[in-house]
Amino acid sequence: MGIISPIGNDIKTYWNNLVNGVCGIDYIEEFPTDLLQVKIAGKIKNFDPAEFGIEKPFSRKQDLFCQYAVAAAFQAMNDSGLSTAPDGNIDPFRLGVYVGSGIGGFSVQYRETLKMIDDPSGQWISPLFIPTMISNIAAGHIAIKYLAEGPCLDVVTACATSTNTIGEAYRAIRHGYADAIIAGGAEHASIPLGIAGFTNAKALSREEDPKHASLPFNLNRGGFVMSDGAGIIILEEYEHAKSRGAKIYGEIVGYGNTCDAYHSTAPRPEGTTQARCIELALAEAGFNADKDNLYINAHGTGTKLNDTAETKAYKIALGDFAYKAHVSSIKSMTGHMLGAAGAAEAIATIMTLEKGIIPPTINLDTPDPECDLDYTPNKAVESDITLGISDSFGFGGHDACIAFRKPEK
Repeated sequence: MGIISPIGNDIKTYWNNLVNGVCGIDYIEEFPTDLLQVKIAGKIKNFDPAEFGIEKPFSRKQDLFCQYAVAAAFQAMNDSGLSTAPDGNIDPFRLGVYVGSGIGGFSVQYRETLKMIDDPSGQWISPLFIPTMISNIAAGHIAIKYLAEGPCLDVVTACATSTNTIGEAYRAIRHGYADAIIAGGAEHASIPLGIAGFTNAKALSREEDPKHASLPFNLNRGGFVMSDGAGIIILEEYEHAKSRGAKIYGEIVGYGNTCDAYHSTAPRPEGTTQARCIELALAEAGFNADKDNLYINAHGTGTKLNDTAETKAYKIALGDFAYKAHVSSIKSMTGHMLGAAGAAEAIATIMTLEKGIIPPTINLDTPDPECDLDYTPNKAVESDITLGISDSFGFGGHDACIAFRKPEK
């Protein structure tokens, strides 16, 4: 696994900050915000590309979303021990890359558009504009770096992107198309244009205190907080991983994928389509209400519409068991990493299973009566979880849910 996030650029730091309730949201310092209505975001701190094997010519040319993806993949591949080298342990044609982004090279697009406005002849547009802006380029560069010649896909489903990449990678391996897939997502959208666009769509929190701005399931919530980063996990066929003595963090056991077919930005309010997505993942995972201790890593954005619809979805999918499940939204600490959120939250779910600690939903000081489940308010809780699910819901009505269990002994 590998992570670049507002609360840590390695798995150990990321996990420690999650369980300790550390908030990574702060004031934006990279550009002037005087005229912007929103001045906070979950920015990446102390990112040095060289620490992740990224050379200066690459970092000078590539958008940060791509650099974050390559950096997280560097961590994950080192952690996995996989290699396509001549004396390696995986056939290049059996190693794939499923890495997506909700938007792609947003800052490159913004910069080059300003050039075009200044000079409509286009003579100053960078020849690298297209191959650094397109959202599939992160997957492409990861494949190049690790000679992954198997299936390679960029999923673009807004905030559900990297939950979908992981779910689709799971299916590809399960059906024999690859032995291992580098899966996840990356995003760098907290630029002036991104902030303004999401603000005017009435999606962002306008809270001035960055440490009390992302408020999932809180009665006083007012929108999500934009964040950047990347999350990558290596999925590998079980016998292949076992035969080479790989460290196995968990087993992916279920995937659900539906669409609200309702509205371009608002979730289906009654939660039925979201519930169906969750039901599909739980059924494939063999969920047993009499035996399983369930953890749900919620989408939990902190918008008025999402959190109530999501709560309804859990009640539909689980019935009375919804009140027994442990739930939390780590977006209260990380903010919303958009296309990278699902992968970052999958990592948190896997770590919850491994460590037996449920990260909290911080800032849950005034719960919304309509959000009445156990959202693990403010402090981490120890519990021996047997099944963990992570769900994501994106603009366009995209719903995705993945399920994990502890690895077999």
